[in-house]
Amino acid sequence: MNTENTLEVPIEGMDCAECARHVQGALASLPGVVKVDVYLASEKAVLELERPGIDMGAIRRAVSEAGYAVPESRESETDWQPEAGLITRVRRLTAVLFVSVLLIVIIGEYLGFFDLLMEVVPFWVGLLLVLGAGFPIFRKVVRSVRHRQVTAHTLMTLGVLAALIAGQWVTALLVVFFMRIGDYVESYTAEQTRRALRELARLAPQTARVIRGKEEVEIPVSAIRVGDVIVVRPGEKIAVDGDVISGHATVDQATITGEAMPIEVGPGATVYAATIASTGSIRVQARYVGSDTTFGRILKLVEEAEANKGEVQRFADKFTAYYLPIVAGIALLTFIIRRDPMATVAVLVVACSCSIALATPIAMLASIGSAAKKGLMIKGGKYIELLDKVDVLLIDKTGTLTLGRPQISEIIPLNGLDEDDLLMLAASAEKYSEHPLAEAVRNAAADRGLSIIEPSNFKAVPGMGIRADVNGVTVTVGNRQFVRAQNVPEAVAPETQGKTLLFVAEDDAIGGILTISDTLRDEVPEALDEVRNLGIHRIELLTGDNERSAAALANQLGLEYQAELMPEDKIAIVQSYQRQGHMVLMVGDGVNDAPALAQADVGVAMGVAGSDVALEAAHVALMRDDWRLVPELLKISQRTMGVVRLNLGFTAVYNVLGLTLAAAGILPPVLAAAAQSLPDLGILANSARLLRD
Repeated sequence: MNTENTLEVPIEGMDCAECARHVQGALASLPGVVKVDVYLASEKAVLELERPGIDMGAIRRAVSEAGYAVPESRESETDWQPEAGLITRVRRLTAVLFVSVLLIVIIGEYLGFFDLLMEVVPFWVGLLLVLGAGFPIFRKVVRSVRHRQVTAHTLMTLGVLAALIAGQWVTALLVVFFMRIGDYVESYTAEQTRRALRELARLAPQTARVIRGKEEVEIPVSAIRVGDVIVVRPGEKIAVDGDVISGHATVDQATITGEAMPIEVGPGATVYAATIASTGSIRVQARYVGSDTTFGRILKLVEEAEANKGEVQRFADKFTAYYLPIVAGIALLTFIIRRDPMATVAVLVVACSCSIALATPIAMLASIGSAAKKGLMIKGGKYIELLDKVDVLLIDKTGTLTLGRPQISEIIPLNGLDEDDLLMLAASAEKYSEHPLAEAVRNAAADRGLSIIEPSNFKAVPGMGIRADVNGVTVTVGNRQFVRAQNVPEAVAPETQGKTLLFVAEDDAIGGILTISDTLRDEVPEALDEVRNLGIHRIELLTGDNERSAAALANQLGLEYQAELMPEDKIAIVQSYQRQGHMVLMVGDGVNDAPALAQADVGVAMGVAGSDVALEAAHVALMRDDWRLVPELLKISQRTMGVVRLNLGFTAVYNVLGLTLAAAGILPPVLAAAAQSLPDLGILANSARLLRD
């Protein structure tokens, strides 16, 4: 998406998925708008435009006509400070009021009090009370009708109108009261879906001390620029992603990685925004600021995760579009068959379409927000749903199963070169390579104090190796296939177990072999056992390493494997499993294997903190290199889908039972109106369990 053609618009008044759809429809009809995404949790709409610039007045009018509002300004989410005591008291008062009125209604209905009230109070007074109390709702209904939209409020308003026609103004007034209570419940429920987002946003610092000239100046975070030097003292939050240029500190990075253990940082270390300097003082030069920081990107991903809907949520969204007409049809049949206006009214007011629409997104958003605190960035409910169906796990090796910090374990010179000459040539050719193996070669040369020569004509071939000119000689460094591809004679490799071989050639002559070893992550065997216990038994190692190295590691872990693979080979393997009907989860480092991660049903990149490429490449990003997060991810998915199924089942049973009782005349209109708000509370209570996990 072209960011210059993208506009974010804050929206007020949305309480459920139905509201978000109405706003989306209103904005999508505007000229020049290509695409609209509306996010209930973050209360905003993101418009993709044909060209930069659009009339904000037209946007405000469209949103207003749909029954919602675009505020002139809105405080930053990070400034959100709830009056907890006041809110708690209001909620308790509302609950008491709700229960009290419900009891009064039940007793009043039983004692015939309402019939007496209608005899004493003139009808026109009751009509005014109904119109006054229900005006906000009736206004929304009129707007919906103008836009040819049918909502739950539309049906309930028809029920109010039917009650008034039947002369039952007390019934109409009580239905309006419970409609208002229902609106409050839906608003409160939607507010809870935003809680995780706001808690995340509040982790960001609001101000920072910046060096200006020879002084320290405290400024808003929004005023910091790339290159500024930030002073961080003990107990303060770091405001930018950047490099430590002086000082030492212990930094708590739990907000980014989910890891509770602080780390020591000093000059040259990278630190991230929203982390805390527990002890010590440092100066940090800003490399990324604001929304470009890792924390800023995390927050944006979580905010917009609801755009990636799974099949269950899309089904629920579609079902609500048909549900209300079905309810209207049931009400009509009730009136035709039973000739009972009050039973017809009860059918109209008991229908609870919002609970169906809320059953999935609340659970998904609760899980995504909770997972983010643990260092798991899930890019939408779609991937939670797919993870629950995964039956094949494919794993990259270097940097994923292993620490990704390979070291030269043996240098084998050939054709008259000595070890230093061979290592110098390889390190010079690898100077500009970003591959972990290249870093191992450069580190080994630095340890020996060797001078690296500036290469020219550098070329990297993914999955094979590199080629560059060093002092007029073409140096090739890579695996067996790459050496063969360059018509360089292949040497006989030494017998190695669990090690990677790099062949080094000068022009057409083999110069030697570098043997490289890497270390398996300590937590991998236990994590893989847990993955198997969660139901995934087909686990396969995919690597570009040689056959011996791959076999040694695979046998150690009890995995199947495929070795000496090119990036396109990994994609083909993923596609092959998918054609067989399998759901594929792939775990990699998010850089060299990014195409395969994208092809997988769910691609998981490990240790992506500070990595733009990896954070964007995968469907799920693990902010730290810890294999225990993989089974935790699967557990989150299984728990979430269990909650979603329970939400949907409860909602379905509740609505069927309510409609049946109402149509049979057993559930009077007033109690039907009271009952329609209860499923929202049930869904909220059930989904809230995910916030505590």
